[in-house]
Amino acid sequence: MNAPDGITDDTHLTWLRLMISLLVLVLTGALGWAVCSLPANSTGLTVSALAQLPNSGVLNPVTAAVLNYRGYDTLLEIAVLLLAVIGVWSVAKEEPSAALEPVSPVLFSFVRIVIPLMILIAGYLLWIGSFAPGGAFQGGAVLAGALVLLRLSNVEHASWPSEVWLRFGLVLGLSVFIVVAVGVMAGGGKLLEYPRAHAGILILLIESAALISIALTLAALFVGGRALGDEDSSSESENGVRPQ
Repeated sequence: MNAPDGITDDTHLTWLRLMISLLVLVLTGALGWAVCSLPANSTGLTVSALAQLPNSGVLNPVTAAVLNYRGYDTLLEIAVLLLAVIGVWSVAKEEPSAALEPVSPVLFSFVRIVIPLMILIAGYLLWIGSFAPGGAFQGGAVLAGALVLLRLSNVEHASWPSEVWLRFGLVLGLSVFIVVAVGVMAGGGKLLEYPRAHAGILILLIESAALISIALTLAALFVGGRALGDEDSSSESENGVRPQ
């Protein structure tokens, strides 16, 4: 069907590109003006944040800001990660892997040495986050790297857990975060307003669960599809169902 008045699809595409370019320029200019208009010597909320640090349950100001002062933002970030996995899984399933090639002895020895170290580093980053730079996101990234390394190394026994356990690990971080938030409110406090006496324990509990979920999320996104364990793959094969 011809466009009315001699207007072609190329003309529409040109105008659309011009409008998008103009919108990007306006947004860039607004952000640049906002940054340039910031006071040169403003301390922002630094003084107030440091003053409340003894009441936060941790000694690291970054962890205090992420999981105490602005815990609601972190809750939403973990929810976004879970939604990302759901979006990827809704598109396609993981293709069944071909027969495993023989693992190089050098690579196998490397994996056996590095993987335990990466797990220890992830745990250390989780623990040290209360006192120094670290935390669940850093530890989760290292643990996800270990999972990806196992995936790339074609180690025979390095398969995904069953789908039930995988889903449980993916939602663990968000679930624990929500349970803590609701529990605090049930105790008479506000949303994610931890009691001072238990703030450190609650933050460590949230970060421990979030570390597992973040690691599995990043590894699942690397796979790029719904990751099936051996039991799930065999059951689908018996039913004549082929992964999409």
